[in-house]
Amino acid sequence: MMERVYVRASRDYDVLIGAGLLDTCGGEIAAVTASRRCALVTDSTVAPLYARRVEASLRKAGMDVCTYVFPAGEQNKNLTTYGAILEFLAEQKLTRSDFVAALGGGVTGDMAGFAAATYQRGIDYIQLPTTFLAASDSSVGGKTAVDLAAGKNLAGAFWPPRLVVCDCGAFSTLPPDTFADGVAETLKHGLIADRDFFDFLMKEPIRDHLPAVVKRNVEIKAAVVAEDEREQGKRKLLNFGHTLGHAIEKCSGYAVPHGHAVAIGMVLASRAAERLGYSPGGTLAAVIAANVRHNLPIKCSYTATELYDAATGDKKRRGGTIDVVVLEEIGRARTVELDMEGLRAFAEAAL
Repeated sequence: MMERVYVRASRDYDVLIGAGLLDTCGGEIAAVTASRRCALVTDSTVAPLYARRVEASLRKAGMDVCTYVFPAGEQNKNLTTYGAILEFLAEQKLTRSDFVAALGGGVTGDMAGFAAATYQRGIDYIQLPTTFLAASDSSVGGKTAVDLAAGKNLAGAFWPPRLVVCDCGAFSTLPPDTFADGVAETLKHGLIADRDFFDFLMKEPIRDHLPAVVKRNVEIKAAVVAEDEREQGKRKLLNFGHTLGHAIEKCSGYAVPHGHAVAIGMVLASRAAERLGYSPGGTLAAVIAANVRHNLPIKCSYTATELYDAATGDKKRRGGTIDVVVLEEIGRARTVELDMEGLRAFAEAAL
């Protein structure tokens, strides 16, 4: 059974959710694009698992496919890999009427999407997320980017996909820690937007309800994107835990994966928000309990100064201020604008 969530954006698209969809994705993609030429972009971990299945499905739908495989890992989400993808598209003589398909996790989706956004000033792309994190969060919303030495996702573009196809069966091959990365973003959605969803996550095993959980994640994010696609207002709420989470990633040299960093970031933000009077008592305890239940980390090994220095390069900074997200209660959040001294105080209170 396949679920469908409609995303309203500058270019509307559907998110398809179910099991076995990698084997039928060709027909779904053919229904939304007239192109019959595709560059499949994937990484060295995902390619041996799923590339042939996707290639076969695309070819069955009458499409010509060329595949580019890059080394897996956040450390390869950089300008060098991005440039290599662009060179591949050019070598394969893709035109503006062709498309890119991103098969993999958030790193693949971000880079392939950014390549599609900038190749010949923009061609279509399809998201085929294979991780719980990408299916529940990064594949939806049209954000594409690569990391720079100065920080995470500092070069990118807003570029909506033509279609997102989430095959929940792909999650069965994920290591527990990688699956937990998606759990962190799932908890975030409940914490900022849906108390009932958060309560459900605290009672039920997520793996027993994967299509329903992915669907609710996508619904929450789609509602925010429809109101604020380019992150000028409400979409900033999706950054709960991310300001200090991104700082943790940078401090670790990206050894701490995104979801784990966000999990810690949510704890830090909740502690700071309680201490500084932005959040009511009990908020921190609820966030810690959620992380513990789902085997996510709660402690930070970096100092306030290290976090502050890393956070000052975050893309969410605007001139001399930066927004942090705090919980008004479980299921409702708001942003607080801080100057740089306020950010320093927030980092100190977080620890």
